[in-house]
Amino acid sequence: MPEHNIEFGKYGARGVRGHEAVARQLDALAGFIATPVTTRRGLLARLHYLTRTDHARQAAREVGLAVTDRTLKAWLEGKRNPSRKSLQQVETVYRTVRRHNVARYLLARLNREGRGTRVEFHPLNQSQVDRPRQRVVDYRSLNVRHWDRIVEAWAADDDQALDDAWVSDAVVDLGSQWGQYEYVTNIGFAA
Repeated sequence: MPEHNIEFGKYGARGVRGHEAVARQLDALAGFIATPVTTRRGLLARLHYLTRTDHARQAAREVGLAVTDRTLKAWLEGKRNPSRKSLQQVETVYRTVRRHNVARYLLARLNREGRGTRVEFHPLNQSQVDRPRQRVVDYRSLNVRHWDRIVEAWAADDDQALDDAWVSDAVVDLGSQWGQYEYVTNIGFAA
């Protein structure tokens, strides 16, 4: 695609890829448990979320929770503590299951029956770039009406698909200068 930055940051510009900023915003809307998994309270909250029903337990096993029911019971009762590797596994499984569970709700909320959601593009930070090399990149806003592929890629935690969906379903609608918004300081939307 035209204007893809090959050497971003070579002259001191700072920012993140647009799809990464969108993923962070969707994560914030998903409402993950704030307490870290390394604390007892955080671990218990995640385990209760993953094991409260048979359906939740089956979903957790499908995405990679590979511990026995006996081990889960010991963790919940506090008789044993999970290893660092197991804590990371619980966190990964929790985030995957949570994304899958809230994806349909977020999709309806963002599409708003075809009206879409207003998205703000905050341009990249060029404060460290020498004046002659700076580009004029303005704050822009756009109404994104099709979130299906974006939310689907986010729920699957597929960065490449999310990048492709974000560029083709949203960013190209900015017009001929859409490549200037490949990297941004922030993407904001309130759904």
